[in-house]
Amino acid sequence: MSKVLTTAVRRDALSKGRVTKEERNQSEESNAKPGNTLQTLDRGLQALTMIAQHESGLSVAELSKRLGVHRAIGYRLATTLESHGFIARRADGQLHLGAGLLALTSRFEPQLRSAARPLLEQLAQETRAAAFMSVAQGDTCVAILVAEPEGGLLRLAYRVGSRHPLTLGAAGIAILAGRPEGSDDAEAVQEARRAGYSMTRNQLQRGAVGVASPLHGTRAVPLGFEASIGVVALDDLDVERAAHAVVVCARRILDIIDSNLSHSHAGMMEAPGEIRLR
Repeated sequence: MSKVLTTAVRRDALSKGRVTKEERNQSEESNAKPGNTLQTLDRGLQALTMIAQHESGLSVAELSKRLGVHRAIGYRLATTLESHGFIARRADGQLHLGAGLLALTSRFEPQLRSAARPLLEQLAQETRAAAFMSVAQGDTCVAILVAEPEGGLLRLAYRVGSRHPLTLGAAGIAILAGRPEGSDDAEAVQEARRAGYSMTRNQLQRGAVGVASPLHGTRAVPLGFEASIGVVALDDLDVERAAHAVVVCARRILDIIDSNLSHSHAGMMEAPGEIRLR
């Protein structure tokens, strides 16, 4: 019997329930995408990303269309994600991100801090400036990790929890530069996108000079959050040297994140493991 005919017979049997557990598993494995990825899980992760990108939510019909699947499959994906708390369904049927994601986020951030801290400390020593990691929270930029150089006499008022608009300061502008290009992007954002880093003076504190680079995810492994790595110091900062060091540090941190996310996507439903420094 030809491979095409065998596949057709198996699918017909699957639809009528006349298959063994082993045959069902083989059929599911045959639908896996190249590169040892499981299609159903891949679609679920795509669905989460799509829902996250729409503040007003998506209906099951809209989600199914964007995924390129039948509405019944979209409904099952939504129901599964909802049962784990990863999405929530409003009274009008629109799908939104659910509170279950907060548990994953709360566990991920300490791991991210742990992985990034040694690299930020090294960056601070190399540039003799305060090194930081900042993330976007709505229209605000928030510092989640700060490292000071040893023996520094002058201290800047940039601490963990420091907040400022995304449109001000090197950290926020770098995050905006990491987003897709828009027609209304400010000149500073456009320049940061071209250069690969942002540089600001006197925006958050008189005499302060900031340099930051965005953390870019990949199409295969999206980060799921917006962040930047940078340094801030007073007027004596060597901007060219600092820019190079910041870009290198951002790449190293991204390598760690990408490596761990790519290994953990298949185990998303399990408890997150530790991020490993390599």
